[in-house]
Amino acid sequence: MVTHPNASRDAASVATGGRYPERMQTDSAAPAPARTPADAASGGSDGGPGNHWTLTFACPDLPGIVHAVSGAVVQARGNITESQQFSSADTGRFFMRLQVQSPVTRDEFEAALLPVTEHYGMTWRLDVVGRPLRTLLLASTAGHCVNDLLFRQRAGQLAIDVPLILSNHATLQDLAGFYGVPFESRAVTSPETKRAFEDRVVEVVEEHDIELVVLARYMQILSPELCARLAGRAINIHHSFLPGFKGANPYKQAHARGVKLIGATAHFVTSDLDEGPIIEQNVVRVDHSHSPAQLVAIGQDEESRTLTQAVKWFAEDRVLLDGARTIIFH
Repeated sequence: MVTHPNASRDAASVATGGRYPERMQTDSAAPAPARTPADAASGGSDGGPGNHWTLTFACPDLPGIVHAVSGAVVQARGNITESQQFSSADTGRFFMRLQVQSPVTRDEFEAALLPVTEHYGMTWRLDVVGRPLRTLLLASTAGHCVNDLLFRQRAGQLAIDVPLILSNHATLQDLAGFYGVPFESRAVTSPETKRAFEDRVVEVVEEHDIELVVLARYMQILSPELCARLAGRAINIHHSFLPGFKGANPYKQAHARGVKLIGATAHFVTSDLDEGPIIEQNVVRVDHSHSPAQLVAIGQDEESRTLTQAVKWFAEDRVLLDGARTIIFH
């Protein structure tokens, strides 16, 4: 995975949020820093005959962008098989996602793209279609989201590779074993143990070159330092009652208020609790006949569905940031 080759990646530079900055533009005034070639070299394919590429980019909206990019694709002997674009009137930025069939190597494709990306000041990303995304799952005791992610991964419906599930409880060890995924539990009962848990997260991210961290109903608040370190590559799921029903037993609170809609929201993790840019939301209609237990079951289904969809879009390079909101190329 190679992006803007003149940019560097560090924790401070990505603290504003969004996936790897080359995937999601976070600043309307300047391109976000991108992953370096050295970082990228450890993952993905160098290409080959008939290779299928995904190219995403963001830049200031100017005349001639599509023409220039198309010309670079032709130079790489590429055929565009899918194309989506969006021009933001609010921020004056242009976003585009292409899928390109091309026989050239990664280096050859980058050489064709580089003059265009430099001329337009693009934040960009090139990867191979369908390459599994190295993903760390964080969990607690509820297994519905973890189960859905692993089931769809095994079924070939979700392009992720999960080297480890890290949890603050041992509850899901058997579930992880069923799918053959390594599992590690570390209790979080004090500021010291929380710090140790988060240090372990960082170790795993570095050891496995993790590209995405998924909080699959991980019921601990991440420290601002870890949020900054994972900016742009951490997704959380929560029930859509926030901020109306915060705290313990939100479904019981919702039942007591007679809500008619329940749902779930998947969003990027930021240091502002549950305030990160929204990737996906779903709702389902309920009524007075549903008990609190039934609301929990319905809500968990929505949480699983919503989180899996967000992860799928992310893994397919379909999510870009425009300020505090996301652009989703379905």
